[in-house]
Amino acid sequence: MRQVEYENLHFLNYPFFDDYRASFNDTLERGWFILGKNVEIFEQQFAKYIGSKYVIGVASGLDALEIPLKCWDFEPRSEIIVPSNTYIATINAIINCGHIPVFVEPDILTYNIDCQKIEEKITSKTRAIMLVHLYGRPCEMNQIMALCQKHNLELVEDCAQSHAATFDGKMTGTFGVGAFSFYPTKNLGALGDAGAIATNDEAFYLKIKAWRNYGSNIKYKNEYIGDNSRLDEIQAGFLTKKLNHLDAITTRKNEIAQYYLENLDKQFILPTVDERILNAYHIFPVRHPERDKLKAYLLENGIKTEIHYPIAPCDQKSIQDWARNAGVAIDEKDFVLSREIHKTELSLPISTIHSDEDIAYVVEMTNKFSI
Repeated sequence: MRQVEYENLHFLNYPFFDDYRASFNDTLERGWFILGKNVEIFEQQFAKYIGSKYVIGVASGLDALEIPLKCWDFEPRSEIIVPSNTYIATINAIINCGHIPVFVEPDILTYNIDCQKIEEKITSKTRAIMLVHLYGRPCEMNQIMALCQKHNLELVEDCAQSHAATFDGKMTGTFGVGAFSFYPTKNLGALGDAGAIATNDEAFYLKIKAWRNYGSNIKYKNEYIGDNSRLDEIQAGFLTKKLNHLDAITTRKNEIAQYYLENLDKQFILPTVDERILNAYHIFPVRHPERDKLKAYLLENGIKTEIHYPIAPCDQKSIQDWARNAGVAIDEKDFVLSREIHKTELSLPISTIHSDEDIAYVVEMTNKFSI
């Protein structure tokens, strides 16, 4: 029986080992490990790649989400629009900054925030929209940008899963402030935690650049309270090497996705296709009413899958405890679609480690599933 892993980080990074070793040895010999030339080079090259004026490397994707909220100096308990189905980090960032996440249900066809439902949630306390390009699929940016302009709202794009994805030819992370995670499993993954923030605003760039380093741009002179959130030299060197291969990674993931789209049975709900977007396919989600049985069946046949994500944010103990303590009501009726997605979603293997034969086997066995 063929064995198909969901992901294997050793094999995923194996093609880059020689480049990584050379980069590591160079960094080790130079003896400069914090905010040196590797970080500067990666920031410049990643900014050029995505089409942003500025990129600031930070320690993690969560920090990339939090720091812009801190630098805007919103009044405490400001309201931030956020999708109701996302990884918990997006919501944690808002809460950690002392603000109120205002949940908006997804478009059931795209799993991204439903633009038709945003405006009804905007109040006099709303200060920003924090959207998520979930699974690598860009959100409907025309409508979101129009809402931001109409209501004078800031925009944070959670691009943790959408490296290289585009909407109308423009890369995610360049419409508003882009927040990127380079967690090892991402399409552009480091060998540890790493993140970055993208912006076209020079003044905001300079503030974030200081904020990540204890609020200081000049040693021992601190302009802001700030954080210690610095992309380290070793990870920056690795990311620069891997960035050269991001287009090939994206192309391969799209090839696998296209095979799935053309060959999986209609019993499975597949991602919808929109000619305006380039989907990064960090994740290939299918939905099925018997998701758990499907997952078990595939595992019995040597195919490993994942669930993104098994528990809707509104059902997480941490969110329920926060809401109770903060005096925020969570209405069961507000999360019907989010719960439906979290109850039925299954992520099929879609990695550069997978051969055509692996993917053909996944399709063959998945199509044989019956209740």
